[in-house]
Amino acid sequence: MAQTQTEVVRLETEGDLAIITIDSPPVNSLSRRVVAGLADALARANANAAVKAIVLRGAGDNFIAGADIAELGQASGGKVANPESQLASSLQGWLDEMEANAKPIVIALDGFALGGGLEVALAGQWRVGTTRCRVGLPELRLGLLPGAGGTQRLPRILCQKLPGLAGLQKAATMMLESSEARAKEALELGILQELVEPDKLMDAAKTAARKLAAGELKPVRASKLGDKLCSKEEAAGFLEMAKAFAGDKIRNMVHPEHCLDAMLAGASEGYAVGIRREAENFMKCLAAPQSAGLIHLFFATRTAAKVPGVTDQKFPPREFARAAVLGGGTMGSGIATALLDAGLHVTLKEVNDDFAAAGRGRIEGNFGSRLKKGKLTQQKHDDNLSRLKVQTDYAGFDQLDIVIEAVVENIELKQQVFADLEKACRPDCVLASNTSTIDIELIGARTKAAPRILGTHFFSPAHVMPLVELVRSKQTSPEVLNSVINLSKRIKKTPVTVGNCVGFLVNRIFFPYGQTAGLLVDHGIDPYRIDKAVFDFGMPMGPFRMGDLAGVDVAKFAGGILADAYQQRNYVSTLVDHLFAEKRFGQKTGKGYYLYPDGKTAQSDPDVAALVAKARADAGNPKPLDITDEEIVERVLFGVVNEACRCLEEGIAIRASDIDVATVLGMGFPPYRGGIMHWADTLGSKYICDKLTGWSQQHGPVYEPSAYLRERASSGKKLSE
Repeated sequence: MAQTQTEVVRLETEGDLAIITIDSPPVNSLSRRVVAGLADALARANANAAVKAIVLRGAGDNFIAGADIAELGQASGGKVANPESQLASSLQGWLDEMEANAKPIVIALDGFALGGGLEVALAGQWRVGTTRCRVGLPELRLGLLPGAGGTQRLPRILCQKLPGLAGLQKAATMMLESSEARAKEALELGILQELVEPDKLMDAAKTAARKLAAGELKPVRASKLGDKLCSKEEAAGFLEMAKAFAGDKIRNMVHPEHCLDAMLAGASEGYAVGIRREAENFMKCLAAPQSAGLIHLFFATRTAAKVPGVTDQKFPPREFARAAVLGGGTMGSGIATALLDAGLHVTLKEVNDDFAAAGRGRIEGNFGSRLKKGKLTQQKHDDNLSRLKVQTDYAGFDQLDIVIEAVVENIELKQQVFADLEKACRPDCVLASNTSTIDIELIGARTKAAPRILGTHFFSPAHVMPLVELVRSKQTSPEVLNSVINLSKRIKKTPVTVGNCVGFLVNRIFFPYGQTAGLLVDHGIDPYRIDKAVFDFGMPMGPFRMGDLAGVDVAKFAGGILADAYQQRNYVSTLVDHLFAEKRFGQKTGKGYYLYPDGKTAQSDPDVAALVAKARADAGNPKPLDITDEEIVERVLFGVVNEACRCLEEGIAIRASDIDVATVLGMGFPPYRGGIMHWADTLGSKYICDKLTGWSQQHGPVYEPSAYLRERASSGKKLSE
């Protein structure tokens, strides 16, 4: 077997076949080096007269798992002075040549073929996949669109299998939702021509290559599968329908429409027009701030689980097999659901049989809902529930690896629970609390177990929300933290490690969010206008709608804890007190700041005006502010930025990018803005500090700039530096 190598791409010959192997660990990303290596290997194979056909494969367990995102990040957000000059280096022209190659090219797909990886595969003339392969075009997660022919080849393939506009609809869905097709579906859709077991992949690919060379199989060239797929009128109607269907999912974003535009240009005007439009729109997306924000967030999320002095040490994390959750309410049952779904044996403990039965019912409901939606197989559903045990005592707790407490937010109760756990559990059992506000050291004050105590603050619903704050005290051992980081990833959560303080990270930094919104109401700004301005900015809901969702009573209680802890910079509007007095507790009671006639849909309520007037009177009827919607957003969110700066200053957050991840995953800050600190850096520390300084002169310490922010503003540094 002859072989040549260019580091990341190998060329081997087996008689009349050339085998090109991409070998760029860990996932064969499509970097510039890989593309150059592929071009060189293909040219060599074509120049070898003995070679009649070519097989292209990936080394290891993947074909190509996407583009090199670090390289994309270097060019995103307008960092390339003349983006159009980069078109010559795009994959499009080379993949067109590859698709038209005289010697047939068979793609051998194993593992992931995502993004640019699938686009390379679609330019082959035959695709053989394994039963474990997964394909997709997830570029929109990064604020981009498929830029190497994906918007053109995928629709043409799907339209061969699906009638009418259904092929376009499926292609649009796969791209807009960044969804993946598993092996069987990929075969049914025509993305794969053959499906085999992993150990049969190369034999099948070689056989197909030789048959193509002999004319026994007809090559499948995707760009030639129909030039025009619909009329211009149908394309225009499809675009409007798709935008309406996507709705809020594409709010304030340019890349989804650019993706649809490229796909439909090719579908209605032909491949040549579509491929040019794809290149143009890709560069527009790459230059837009949304791609910079999403690429930043991608790397920030990967970095969040890395904790200096913990994850970089040599001690291996413990593998937890048995866990318990104390409390079967909404949070406790959600946590138990996540643990069961990850394969753990879970004991749910409640205070009496009725509560225990209710907790079991919630867990069964969580899994049952997924079963009905087809997101869970019956076998997995039954297996999960078979590992659940519900009880009202501590029997068997001496066999547990970790216990997560999720009882009500009462310090004395939690202290008693942890004292009981210290007696009931093994000396190496990790003791965790799901508290959202209470000091972790106080919770464990009645024990001698401080090194194995930490906070695991999930967000509701715990089995759905991806964030978990891991709260370490000064005594929490690195080994314990490392093991819980590992468990968090196992249950498909993104762990952000934070220091111990009242409110921890997310609840603390968003404390000014509600306070400054109340200040604006007291100064004449309609609460519904505030919510709309914040929603239009990109948040999933404004502060008052969020208060209704959480519960006005809950917000009043939690706000009181935070207000006591940070009273030196409080602003307390009495509006929440007036709602509480009227038993307007939010969505759960049908009315709060809004009305909920059907229990779900929020409607403004004229009766709230009287409560606003009372709150304004309590504040002394200050002169109404005359400000724009943009300033409303700044006044509400700059306080969040300021408190985040304090958390960096105090070491509560390890790095600014962790705050970005936490604000996006925990509070719904728009991902395309990259997180609260990334967004703040686009405005500049001096701009934010100057604004806060002016407002603090008007309204007092609630807007007083932190020392960290002032230092960054005076030095011209970014907040994230």
